[in-house]
Amino acid sequence: MDLADLPRDPLAPLSPDAVLAAVRDVARGPLARVVEAIDREGYYPRAELQQLAALGAMSAHLDAPAGRGDYRLALQAMAEVSRVCGATGFMVWCQAVCGLYLQASGNPALTGEVLMALARGDALGGTAMSNPMKSYAQIEGLLLKATPVEGGYRVNGTLPWVSNLGPGHACGALAGVVNEQGEVVREVMFLLRCDAPGVELRDCPSFSAMEGTGTYALRVKDLFIGADDTMADPARPFIARIRGAFVLLQCGMAVGVTQGAIDTMWAVEDQLGHVNQFLEDRPAALQAELDALTARVMALADTPFDSSVDFFIDVLDARAHGAELALRAAQSALLHQGARGYLLSSEVQRRVRESHFVAIVTPAIKHLRKEIARLSAEAMPA
Repeated sequence: MDLADLPRDPLAPLSPDAVLAAVRDVARGPLARVVEAIDREGYYPRAELQQLAALGAMSAHLDAPAGRGDYRLALQAMAEVSRVCGATGFMVWCQAVCGLYLQASGNPALTGEVLMALARGDALGGTAMSNPMKSYAQIEGLLLKATPVEGGYRVNGTLPWVSNLGPGHACGALAGVVNEQGEVVREVMFLLRCDAPGVELRDCPSFSAMEGTGTYALRVKDLFIGADDTMADPARPFIARIRGAFVLLQCGMAVGVTQGAIDTMWAVEDQLGHVNQFLEDRPAALQAELDALTARVMALADTPFDSSVDFFIDVLDARAHGAELALRAAQSALLHQGARGYLLSSEVQRRVRESHFVAIVTPAIKHLRKEIARLSAEAMPA
């Protein structure tokens, strides 16, 4: 398929199979050529992200007119990208959930051209929800605080890690609304624009991988948030409504990184299969486990806004399984490749580090297990 002939509109009449074929072409072509630069040199793949957005890869889950309302396609597209580059797959997720926030807000100021620009890739964005998600799980306190003022709020605070940001970008964020005594009485969720007065992006220390993810420390000083930028006030009912979709979409990253690791195992089977047969976690067994997990995730994708506790536990469990499987597959790929997989330039080395990220990005494995235990205990009769 000639990518130059594809229309830019995400609603273009391409079948899901055609969308996936085009995403695969971008991933294995332009994206594959810059993977090492993304991983270690801090190259931010703006052009490649915008190509993917033009295909609808980051808006397929959104309802019309921004997308197709197809969570299965969104997950499959994310997996195809992550199979080649876990960092870019992560940024696809960031963009996807930013769109989710905007559309779910129901705010006409955010669901019109602001949302459509994000869907097209004209605007790029992320999610500053790691700290709030940890706060709701009682892992840490809220780092952004909002003080009521005439017409809205003044927001202050610092978030240490927020990804897919840069000049002209935006992200969904949440702050605790404080009373006169400085106590948090509720939360407000809003669109935080990186170019707004009072917003500063600060460089983070170097990561072990995925340097090109546009990750910054976000410092906010007296940022005014008015009605046009408000997603939810109060925020808790909104979070309860979207939390399943938020976590479920991350499974696309886990599936893709795992598949990429399995691919590298098969790549050496002809030369090393005679000795690799004695290793645990062989590619065929891992593939069968991944296929079963993928089928499970696709079934959950049919009802992403199911509000039941049982559904959310299933989503959390699938996400945890995906992270654990990515770790096992990447580790096994290193053993299958042997010395060649120990080279710093090896694709396997990158996969190992990407799998670590899948395991620690919010919600991390420990966070997922904590929530599963809490929700399961609440669901059991006293």
